[in-house]
Amino acid sequence: MTYTFLNPPVALMGAGAVNEIGTRAKILKANKAFIVCGIGEHGKELAEDIGALLKGAGVNYVIYPGAEPNPTDNAVHKGAEMYQKEGCDSIVAAGGGSAIDCAKGIGIIVANGGQIYDYEGAGKVRNMLPPLIAVNTTAGTASEMTNFTVITDTRRHIKMAIVDWKMTPQLAINDPELMVSMSPALTAATGMDALTHAIEAYVSTIATPTTDAAAIAAIQLVGKWLRPAVANGDDIHARDMMAHAEYLAGIAFNNASLGYVHSMAHQLGGFYNLPHGVCNAILLPHVEKFNLIATPERFAEIAKALGENVEGLSTIEAANRAIDAIRRLSADIGIPSGVKQLGAKEADIPILAENAMKDICNLTNPRKATKEDVMAIYKDAM
Repeated sequence: MTYTFLNPPVALMGAGAVNEIGTRAKILKANKAFIVCGIGEHGKELAEDIGALLKGAGVNYVIYPGAEPNPTDNAVHKGAEMYQKEGCDSIVAAGGGSAIDCAKGIGIIVANGGQIYDYEGAGKVRNMLPPLIAVNTTAGTASEMTNFTVITDTRRHIKMAIVDWKMTPQLAINDPELMVSMSPALTAATGMDALTHAIEAYVSTIATPTTDAAAIAAIQLVGKWLRPAVANGDDIHARDMMAHAEYLAGIAFNNASLGYVHSMAHQLGGFYNLPHGVCNAILLPHVEKFNLIATPERFAEIAKALGENVEGLSTIEAANRAIDAIRRLSADIGIPSGVKQLGAKEADIPILAENAMKDICNLTNPRKATKEDVMAIYKDAM
């Protein structure tokens, strides 16, 4: 078996890890950093705090508070223009997946030119990005350590998946002290995003022993610590364990890719501007129920990792326990029961399914699906 294994050169984990950012930025020869953050006040305050740490190490900075939820092509292009106008030489992403994905998109444009649409798909980024540091504040997307970015194409109302190893950040920071401000709902959604990454990677057609180990460990951690993190956001140990869970899940899917949960969630997010983690959480049991017959032994292992007692059960019975466990976890932490509650409409299912069939993430799904299959899954998830 021959395969590539990609991760950031350096990851800083644990309480207080963000305090090293200035020293690390200097090692990467940063002189003027372009800090990409969310559009809200919390994002700007975080960016200012990080800017102060950079300034203390002799690194100047400017702040771009342009990363809206589900970052768009317009935000990327505006950010790239500002980066070049300000004469920056490095990028710091501060926030969750939206800020980090936007930062990656900006890095692509400033290093390669053109428009972000030119890079949709896999392996189209020609030049290395400027030094990129990702400070993650949610325990879900793992964008701080992957070679994926997802940008909304406002012309077609779809999410574009861009995959290239040149986007992998040089430094990933996961500091649980930056995660305690997440609301219970956001904690739930991002946690289920991490679980989705781990499960889709574990049943991927290109899974390896390395990705399997990371995926199972992530599933175990989510099964044990997501409920406590939702229940009490100040529980720093639960936050730390969820940060480790999402990073391990990132290791898994960064190297084994994903499946139809993400292919379908991307369409819901792009079409209706819906939260990615919630879409994943709702779709996850429906897609994996469809996938189950392709690799029941793996789903039986997922059930055990989620704490299910499968002793004495057949493989199929044990596999079905995994689906039951996913549903229970979602219900316990307040995930909506269907996408109709988020505003999705059955009349849009044909176009959603058509676009999902084109998404790069479906290439490694364990069971081949037709457009009719995808439509049926969407309908079940309504």
